[in-house]
Amino acid sequence: MTVYDRSKENPAGARTNRAALIGIGSMGLGMAMSLRRAGFEVAGFDVDAAAVARLVDAGGRGAASPAEAAEGADVVVSVVVNAAQTEAILFGTNGVAETMAEGAVFVSSATIDPDAVRRLATPLEATGRLYLDAPISGGSARAAEGALTILASGSPAAFARARPALDAIAANVYELGDEPGVGAAFKMINQLLAGVHIAAASEAIAFAARQGLDIRKVYEVITASAGNSWMFENRVPHVLDGDYTPRSAVDIFVKDLGIIQDMARSAKFPVPVAAAALQMFLATSAAGMGRDDDASVARLYAKITGTELPTTRKPGQTGLTSA
Repeated sequence: MTVYDRSKENPAGARTNRAALIGIGSMGLGMAMSLRRAGFEVAGFDVDAAAVARLVDAGGRGAASPAEAAEGADVVVSVVVNAAQTEAILFGTNGVAETMAEGAVFVSSATIDPDAVRRLATPLEATGRLYLDAPISGGSARAAEGALTILASGSPAAFARARPALDAIAANVYELGDEPGVGAAFKMINQLLAGVHIAAASEAIAFAARQGLDIRKVYEVITASAGNSWMFENRVPHVLDGDYTPRSAVDIFVKDLGIIQDMARSAKFPVPVAAAALQMFLATSAAGMGRDDDASVARLYAKITGTELPTTRKPGQTGLTSA
């Protein structure tokens, strides 16, 4: 395994490349902006016209389809939700597989099953294009800074072709293997831990509120104690502020922990803690909060126990706003 580090400074006179960005959400927009700063011409597509407009406002070019965005591109970065969307972007109507430049690289940043990655990479590479399995970690703020972590696998040729774009969007690129699918497997380990930690943090802060504790003081104490986790430190402030505007939505972990369950069942490997966390995300989604911030698991605990949590409502928030 190789870890590639680089300075965030773009060298003067770097040549301009053509990139396409498919999926202009909070992560994709930040990645597009990072590519622009690095000297890329960026064309983008999203099913949400407002997202495309935000890219245009940031200096990119909007496209009416994935195929149009990818036309002649050296690198196509796909930041969508799942394997079905990734397959449609590659091979569906107005897909990118035949319009991206010969020898160009498709950088797939979706969190999907490793077997699905391999199933998609093989036919793309048969066309003379390259596939880099490159799930991302770091959140929207780091995406905007060009400071993501990328867990990547693919051929040396795919890495070489993608390198200028990787330099633009990531602070660290983990080179995890020569075959697509390895990066996806690493990402699922991360998602197992992340989902469990969010569920545990939500359970703990709601339980603290049920005990009548000052939950702001609980946050102060726990973040200085052995029970702290990155997710507790990052997500509990959303609960304290009553702000469930989605940075990462509940349904993302319904999907990702579901993939982990499928992988574990196939391998005959027990994952009881991840299974319990999945049930809490499923219950939270079923309660109407699937599109809200994943810290909404705390709201589910509050709802079913009659516990009060801060209830400030933010613009765009859906689902429950009080216990």
